[in-house]
Amino acid sequence: MSTNSVESGPVAELDQREQRLERAEERVAEFGEEKLQRLADVYHEFVGVLDRYEDQVTDDGGDIQTNIEFQSQIAEVSKQLSDDLLLSETFRECDEYLQQKWFSESDFEHVYEQLDPVSDLVGRLEERDAALEAYRETRRDVRYRIRELDEEINELERLSRLGNADLDAPTERLREPIEAYNDAVTGAFEAFRRGASAREVLAFVAAMADYPLVPFEHPPEGLLRYVREREPGTETISQLLAYADYSRSKLDHYVDDPGALKGTIGGKQTYLERLDAAPLRIDWPPPAATDLEFRCGELTAAVNRFAPDAVEPLRDVAALPRETNYERLRNAAQAREELTDVERDRIATEDIEGQLEGLREEREHLQGALDEYPER
Repeated sequence: MSTNSVESGPVAELDQREQRLERAEERVAEFGEEKLQRLADVYHEFVGVLDRYEDQVTDDGGDIQTNIEFQSQIAEVSKQLSDDLLLSETFRECDEYLQQKWFSESDFEHVYEQLDPVSDLVGRLEERDAALEAYRETRRDVRYRIRELDEEINELERLSRLGNADLDAPTERLREPIEAYNDAVTGAFEAFRRGASAREVLAFVAAMADYPLVPFEHPPEGLLRYVREREPGTETISQLLAYADYSRSKLDHYVDDPGALKGTIGGKQTYLERLDAAPLRIDWPPPAATDLEFRCGELTAAVNRFAPDAVEPLRDVAALPRETNYERLRNAAQAREELTDVERDRIATEDIEGQLEGLREEREHLQGALDEYPER
C-alpha cells in the first residue's frame, strides 16, 4: 500500500476525528464540564417527568389528581435549581407555564421549545462523548491493522528466508545427531515407563513443571496423590492399567481398595496411555539456535533424572550451533519440509521483497500515527 493511500485512509480519518474531538472539547470548555453536567442532570430529570406524564395529562384533558401529581413532580425538580445553574430561569419559566389546570399537546410542545437552548447545551457533552468514542474506535482500527500487518510481514519474511535457502545444503549434518538423540531418549523413556513404579514416573513428570521447555502435561492431582499415598503406586503404569480392567471381585485379590483404584486409575486411563517421550524429543526441522540452546539446557536437566546415558547424544545436539553453519542448514531443512506448493509458487512468481517493503512502510506510517495521536 502506498503512503498516499494510507494518508487518505485510516490516518486521515484519525486526523479528522481528532479535529472533531478538539472542537467538541472546546465547546464543552466554553461553559465548563462540571456546569454542563449539572445542567444535564437537571434537564434529564425535568424531561423525564414530562415524558412520564404527557400522555396521561393530555388524554381527553386528563384528570385533576394526575395533573396535580404532574405539577408536583415538576415543582420538586424546580426546587433543586440553584441560581448559578446554567439557564435556571428557563426551567422556572417552564414550571410557571405548567401551573395550569388542564393541558394539551400544544402546551408540551411549547415547553419543549422553551427547553431547546438547554438541550443544545446538554448536547455539547453528548457531542464530545460521541467524538471521543469515534476517535478511540479509529485508533483501535489502526492498532488492529498493525497487528494484521505484523502477521503478514512475519509470513513474508519467512517466505523470503526460506526462498533464499540453499536446498543443496547437507541437512543430514543436523538431522543425524537429532535423530540419534530422539531415538536414545525415546527408548530410555519407554524403559523408564515400563520398569519404574508409577510413583517414580509421575513424580518425574510432575517435576517437569519447573521446566517450561519440557512440556509434559502435569499429572491430574487425584492420580498423583493416589500413586504417592497408596500401595498400588509402587506398581508400574502398565500394571495399574491392567488392574483398572479387572473386575472388582478379581481386583480384590490384588489391592486393598478396588473401588479407589478403579475410580482413580480408570478415570485417568487416557492420560496414562498417552504418556510418552514426545515432550523430550527435538522437532524436525529444529528450532532457531537460541531456542535450541535453552531447550537443550532444560532437556539435559530432565533427561539426567532418569537416563544419564541419553545426555551424551543430547550434548551433540547442543553443540550444533557452534560446530555447524546452523542457520543455513536449518533454513534448508525448513524449506524442504515446510514450503507448500502454493508457497513455492509465490516465491517463484511474486515480488516478495517488494511486498515486504510496502507492508513495512504502511506499518511504520500507522505506528507513527498512533504516536502522533495518543490514547485519550
